[in-house]
Amino acid sequence: MSEALLPSQPFFPSPEAVGQQTNGYKVPNHVAIIMDGNGRWAGQRGLPRLEGHRAGTQNLHRVLEALGRHGVRHVTLYAFSTENWSRPPEEVRGLLSILQGVIESEVRALHAKNVRILHLGRLDRFPKRLQREIRRALELTRNNTGMTLGVAFDYGGRDEILEAVKAIVRDGLAPERIDETVFGRYLYTRELPDPDLIIRTAGEQRLSNFLIWQSAYSEFYCSPCPWPDFDEVEVERALRSFGERTRRFGALIPIG
Repeated sequence: MSEALLPSQPFFPSPEAVGQQTNGYKVPNHVAIIMDGNGRWAGQRGLPRLEGHRAGTQNLHRVLEALGRHGVRHVTLYAFSTENWSRPPEEVRGLLSILQGVIESEVRALHAKNVRILHLGRLDRFPKRLQREIRRALELTRNNTGMTLGVAFDYGGRDEILEAVKAIVRDGLAPERIDETVFGRYLYTRELPDPDLIIRTAGEQRLSNFLIWQSAYSEFYCSPCPWPDFDEVEVERALRSFGERTRRFGALIPIG
């Protein structure tokens, strides 16, 4: 993904367009994506699994551009879970190397598009060089006002909740002071709204420990496409599916 391949405009048309009707349907403010199927995509082509992960990173700009054109303001990508450390060591090393390369080659281009980058998850288990590059990316883009791109890397929903509880205990908060708003401030996603729509590619239908607190009332969309093949047409289908749904948030909507 080179700067030349990135769109010439920021990844969303304007703040006024966010949440408005696009092609006749309402657009989500925050889309979270479980980018699944890279390894299977590679296997179907007789390629090593890491080649599927590389193809997945090359698909990022296409999906971000498509979401931005529709007015989506926040995007979160599930890139590496806390459970992924149990994969073969050579695959883990390869994934970390791919992330390192994407940060080094793409952050300035994303910054030029006014994208703010957030890291969701732990940093302490990464190599020191990768930690430094992630912190530089966060610092470089922290004042940007365009699309917010959350990257969940070494992220797990249960781990996030446990870390939040530990932090609350360390801060000595009295039980009566703790509500959903206070608890949310201790989560990795404290700078993001809850996701309106969660997309999972490659046909699987589970959250896999992703945003399990934040997704209480998220809409879910499952695409049969593996992540490297998830294109503008698939983005349109996912957003249209969301726009055709009625969100009740547990309440009843009066009829007539």
